[in-house]
Amino acid sequence: MITDIPFIPVADVSIAIAPADEHLPADEQAIWQVYLLNDNDFTLENVIVNANGYGLNEAGERIRTSTLRYLFAAVPPHTAVPVEPIESSLFHLNNQYWVSYYHGAQVFDKKFIFVPDSIVPANLTPVALIQRSGVLHT
Repeated sequence: MITDIPFIPVADVSIAIAPADEHLPADEQAIWQVYLLNDNDFTLENVIVNANGYGLNEAGERIRTSTLRYLFAAVPPHTAVPVEPIESSLFHLNNQYWVSYYHGAQVFDKKFIFVPDSIVPANLTPVALIQRSGVLHT
């Protein structure tokens, strides 16, 4: 029964979006890079990341990007893996990354949603695992 399933919250797994080119100012970046961060002391196994965007265009019409799925057999402890490049032209949308993984026999999942216009240079913060600044969602 569903009451027998332990729902343990996700901890120390994050998504960061950072400018792709370290040598250009962040506000001039056309392409940024999405990273999956594992700051745990254990390996994440069979990781699936579903990525999509949704929102409204300038005319107020609903738009939705394609859903892309990424599979990582293992994400070692205290590492970051690149997930996908993202164009800055999509930052006016909700950009959602739904992460699912195994730790032992337990399945974990969490949605990380970057709300419209939250991926901006003013929100950059140092991200130790990628050794650069990015917009971090924990």
